[in-house]
Amino acid sequence: MTFTELNRGESTRSDLPPGGVFARVAGFAHRRRWLGLLLWVAVLAGVWTAASVAGDDYRNDFSLPGTESQQAADLLAEHGAARAGDTVQIVLHDDGGLREPGVEQRVEDMLDEIAGLPRVDGVRSLYDDEAAISEDGTIGYATVMLDTPSDDMPRADTERILDAAQEVEGDGLRVELGGDAARLLAEGGTGAAEGAGLLAALVILVLMFGTVIAAGLPIIIALFAVGSTVGVIIVASHVFTIAEWTPPIMILVGLGVGIDYALLIFARYRAELVRGSEPERATVNAMDAAGRSVFFAGCTVILALLGLVALGLGSLQGMALSVALTVLVTMLASLTLLPALLGIFGSRFARQFTRRAERRTAKGKAADGTRWRRLAAVVQRRPLAALLAGTILVGALAVSALGVRLGFSDAGSDPADSTGRQAYDLLSEGFGPGFNGPLLVVTDGGEQAGAAAATALRDTPGVQAVADPLPTPDGEAATVLVFPTSAPQDEETSELVSTLRDDVLPELSAQNDAQYLVGGPTAASEDYSGKVGERMPLFMAIVVGLSVLLLMAVFRSVLIPLKAALLNLLSIGAALGAMKLVYQDGLFGIEGGPIEAYLPVMIFAIVFGLSMDYEIFLVSRMHEEWVRSENKDPSHAVREGLAHTGSVITAAGSIMIVIFGAFMLSPERLLQQTGFGMAVAIFVDAVIIRCLIVPAAMQLLGRRAWWMPAPLLRLLPKVELERH
Repeated sequence: MTFTELNRGESTRSDLPPGGVFARVAGFAHRRRWLGLLLWVAVLAGVWTAASVAGDDYRNDFSLPGTESQQAADLLAEHGAARAGDTVQIVLHDDGGLREPGVEQRVEDMLDEIAGLPRVDGVRSLYDDEAAISEDGTIGYATVMLDTPSDDMPRADTERILDAAQEVEGDGLRVELGGDAARLLAEGGTGAAEGAGLLAALVILVLMFGTVIAAGLPIIIALFAVGSTVGVIIVASHVFTIAEWTPPIMILVGLGVGIDYALLIFARYRAELVRGSEPERATVNAMDAAGRSVFFAGCTVILALLGLVALGLGSLQGMALSVALTVLVTMLASLTLLPALLGIFGSRFARQFTRRAERRTAKGKAADGTRWRRLAAVVQRRPLAALLAGTILVGALAVSALGVRLGFSDAGSDPADSTGRQAYDLLSEGFGPGFNGPLLVVTDGGEQAGAAAATALRDTPGVQAVADPLPTPDGEAATVLVFPTSAPQDEETSELVSTLRDDVLPELSAQNDAQYLVGGPTAASEDYSGKVGERMPLFMAIVVGLSVLLLMAVFRSVLIPLKAALLNLLSIGAALGAMKLVYQDGLFGIEGGPIEAYLPVMIFAIVFGLSMDYEIFLVSRMHEEWVRSENKDPSHAVREGLAHTGSVITAAGSIMIVIFGAFMLSPERLLQQTGFGMAVAIFVDAVIIRCLIVPAAMQLLGRRAWWMPAPLLRLLPKVELERH
């Protein structure tokens, strides 16, 4: 048996003129390979030169127009109490008592020194406020007023405050630094996660292609695309509101998608070389087929991300546009830079891949795709059983997502050895768990209305303490701090917010004709979660609807897009369910807490788009085999489609899993949850759904899979994934 016979399942396009757009672009990039490479190098260098000169200006925007917490903030600003800066707490603990003369003198000297540090607007000593020292006298806190918001506080200045505070430690005295600025000290870069992910991806690619140079090309594409886009976003941050956590998300998605797209094209290119095509013809044929799939796959990801704009939630919009731009640039790099690199290394690849294939043939090894054909045959013999088994397995995990509780992590979720977490625990021990997340009740009735609120709130179940009302500078409004008996992330605190807003404060407002609003970070977290839940249906309808329409135009089918949408929702549900079990319920010993409020919609958008990638990769090859077969045999199309894409999809999925999973090494809980959720979603989608459920569903659908009513056929534009 000849090698050609062993690979008779592969289609060849060497007799087709490269007339398609993707083929023409590939041919031009291949012929002008050095020009193409130099242009991309110039773009990367130019963007980073501009980024280095401009620097970044990332800004978090958690404004929530129309919510009660935002109204409270606006009311304070209206009466001259807008936030100028933030505070940090110097938390002290001494078993011998903080009021001991020697201890008190050391602490006062330290506070005097901190008062003269940069960015410090003033210091309120714990000895000036009886409430700042616990009842047993062992734990207390001093408040340092900053002249800038915590997000803008330079790390070096926060470290100076911490270093000066901890100089007095010793002889039983312990000092920690609390507050949002202190939490930033625990944050680290994502370099270790990115490096670990790229190294694991390189190992998988080397095992797949057998050569370091071939394995390196997909990674090079990803690095060019991600590097260029991050540089653009750094410059754009001076004009648009882009959150500081956006670049890590861009890098996470960009690396995964970049390697994914380049791998799909490169795998098709290798198959063309093995069949005997010349390097340029192999490049053109690969781009003419796989390049189309990459283009439409990228479009689905971009559509899904742009759906986040409909949510209208501050920083999420900037993140969505930034990541969508990353996917767009990655797609362009795969369609232009990759053909240029294939032109540079084409002759070497032709020799390496053909020799390797010949050695496999000489050793009598099975042809590529044989194992996947066998798997497809097993699924096709019992398609209903395979469909039910896979669906029940994934559905059981997705059910857990119904119990997801949204919120924002606070210092209680930080690493146990961080100073912010240590301060958080000490304050909880000395003053109760609610001390770290007080509610801010704002009234427009002045100090008298504030006093009435304080009296009523002290008798409310779930309230541990209430501070005296503090009037605004103009005396027309007042604020009252309310300390719950539960921690900020506890469900009891959420219930207290609802009780105050729905029962206690409306009744009080009716009695004294004053307006009462519940604000502050804890209440804002509740409002943010509520807004996400309220707008989620519209967001899902936009994303799913547009994706279904796109797939209907691509595959000329009604059932395939609907199946794809349902299965994608199932994989996303499984990911959220796994996140709930691990990060909310504390499985595997991880600190439990709410899921970050914007993560479900962010993961939905990204994973829905990436899942559509695999759907297009797999079903487009099935469609290609369906169109090429003489008798339109659906079983043959399913079997050959899986045989030719199964290894590529699992390899691409493995790479995404290790890249996303590597972000669990990050010290930031947001990135840990994001990486874990997306890794689980890709595993479920690439392994269970694409390799088990989809072949079973396609087998059961048979010829009906490619059916579309005549009116829709005339209405929808015709988009071809392959040339005939």
